[in-house]
Amino acid sequence: MASVREVFQYLDGRAPFSIQMDFDNAGFLVGRGNRTVSRILVALDITEEVAAEAAEAGAELIVAHHPVIFHPVRTVTDGDPTGRVLLALAEGGIAAICAHTNLDAAAGGVNDALAARLGLEEIEQLDPAGTDASGRPYGIGRVGMVQGAPVYAPAFAAFVKEALGANGVRYVNARRPVRRVAVGGGACGDMLPQALALGCDTFVTADVKYNGFLDARALGVNLIDAGHYPTENVVVPVLCQWLAAGFPKVEILQSQRHREVFSYA
Repeated sequence: MASVREVFQYLDGRAPFSIQMDFDNAGFLVGRGNRTVSRILVALDITEEVAAEAAEAGAELIVAHHPVIFHPVRTVTDGDPTGRVLLALAEGGIAAICAHTNLDAAAGGVNDALAARLGLEEIEQLDPAGTDASGRPYGIGRVGMVQGAPVYAPAFAAFVKEALGANGVRYVNARRPVRRVAVGGGACGDMLPQALALGCDTFVTADVKYNGFLDARALGVNLIDAGHYPTENVVVPVLCQWLAAGFPKVEILQSQRHREVFSYA
């Protein structure tokens, strides 16, 4: 067994909450710190479906990536989605810990998981931000090398779609072989200049704006937008592994209900 506070402290040791970006609201966001935990549900987001899944599974804690409270909350009622989620958590006695940009930046977090899922090797930081209190380097994004014979953007985009289980991808084909790849889980389209500066021919990220595709074409960089959920959900199994290692007597469950929110026609 463990307490919610002990789980938070453990995650803080793996992906320090102190390194989260200024705009973020990662941390222990809902619940009682001394609540005993026998079962944890892990998901990318805490939606109404995920809250119900946790309640039905008897989980006392949800560990998620995206903060369940991001913007200031003025009311907590059943009249809006955030209110309904928070009510479900409070009424079910379910705590919430959310590791967001700290998990993006930390070693072994979102971007290392994304690079690993795509089979990249010789991993480097895309945008080093510094070192944490334990002296470990951190920063958003990673750069790595593709192994084997190089392919071109259409084939690599198809591989990314399959590897991440994405419903579809958008890409710019710069007609350059894919060798040195930058990855940025989630909305990292504005990091294209950093990828270019590090000699990358390809950048895999999400939520790219129209002008980002125009810039990539003009700069001669293969740009693949594989979607926010697929590029970040890769960290959920990692969180499950971390928690299982840290709390072997606690049952760790991966959400089976949370899925990509949209489809392609």
